[in-house]
Amino acid sequence: MSYPRIVIIGGGAGGLELASRLGNKLGRKNLAHITLVDKNHTHIWKPLLHEVATGTLDVEIDQLSYRAHAAAHHFEFQLGSLTAINRDLRQVILAPIADNGEEVLAARALEYDYLVLAIGSVSNHFNTPGVAEHCIFLDSPAQAQRFQHHLLMAYLKLNSPAHPKDKLNIAIVGAGATGVELAAELYHAAAELNLYGYADLRKSRMNIQLIEAGPRILPALPERLALAAHKELSKLGVTVRTNTKVTAATKAGLQLGDEHIEAELMVWAAGIKAPDFLKDIAGLENNRINQLVVNQQLQSTRDSSIYVIGDCAGCPLPDNKWVPPRAQSAHQMASLVAKNITAAIAGKPLKAFQYKDHGSLISLSRFGTVGNLMGNLVGGTMMIEGRLARLAYISLYRMHQVALHGWLRMMLISLVARINRIVRPKLKLH
Repeated sequence: MSYPRIVIIGGGAGGLELASRLGNKLGRKNLAHITLVDKNHTHIWKPLLHEVATGTLDVEIDQLSYRAHAAAHHFEFQLGSLTAINRDLRQVILAPIADNGEEVLAARALEYDYLVLAIGSVSNHFNTPGVAEHCIFLDSPAQAQRFQHHLLMAYLKLNSPAHPKDKLNIAIVGAGATGVELAAELYHAAAELNLYGYADLRKSRMNIQLIEAGPRILPALPERLALAAHKELSKLGVTVRTNTKVTAATKAGLQLGDEHIEAELMVWAAGIKAPDFLKDIAGLENNRINQLVVNQQLQSTRDSSIYVIGDCAGCPLPDNKWVPPRAQSAHQMASLVAKNITAAIAGKPLKAFQYKDHGSLISLSRFGTVGNLMGNLVGGTMMIEGRLARLAYISLYRMHQVALHGWLRMMLISLVARINRIVRPKLKLH
């Protein structure tokens, strides 16, 4: 008997949730064969990468093995990266896998009846000179761990008697959620480092500049909450610079028009785009940031057998805007595509996607949380701060875990993680 073949490329928030849903519903009953493809062996929730970057989150505790999760949820996992799509043969081509320059797995083709692209996004440096060479991005766990390594080396250098400087200069470009959360988390990490024998790491020895081209930080939040976050960052010691455009990056720092600022570490978090290889892939329609344009059912506008979800999906809204690239968008898209593929296999009509904005929440590490809850959650819009906002922020991650594991297993995983954090060091140093 031939089962429908569902191939999902990308194991981020949307792709992994979709594979889990379809595996539990269709794979468990042998109604379809589901394959998830990702270039990494493990998954970590992307909104946590700023904590990975500072070392305040232990990847070994919070990461999830794709292969183990696949075995538990009735789908197959394959390690690989997409290079091409053959729509005529309904095949995806995966790149060869090499180890130390030696090819260990040749390029291969996977056949599909339904293909879901959930590849996510990468930082958009807008072709600013020097950024790709000298700035660190936080698009993946590997990049976050690279930043953490450089950060630790910078701390060591700062505490060396031979080091001529008395401050660590860090520049963060982009004052959206990632930039703001990273700036606050860096102060948390510095405080924790004092417990590990790093002498005299007062916040006065850190010079963190948060640079935003727009008129204010956190444009996705109401102005009052953005102002509250701005004040909290300033209180910590962050220099927040709005209406400031980076014109170039060098090994020594950033060029802001005629001004040059010195920085040992530079992070670029000033915008996103879909990966460049998606532009014109297989003749599918793109928008200006490489996202694949979809219809109301989240199918590619040029091929109904191809669905697109998450940050790489260009999904138009009625107000001539696009569905924003957020974790909640990926979650909602994964839920609908699971239903639509199930319906398509059964020969039933598909449902249209309706994006519901449930608000935004920004964590300032242990120093505070701000946000707004919207829509069906509160019957309108409610601005929240402090402990209530922190609880809501934590619940977002718990909702992701529920989508992957169910309530009972999520509670067990959370308990084990809490025990691990108690018995292991608070700060993970690599």
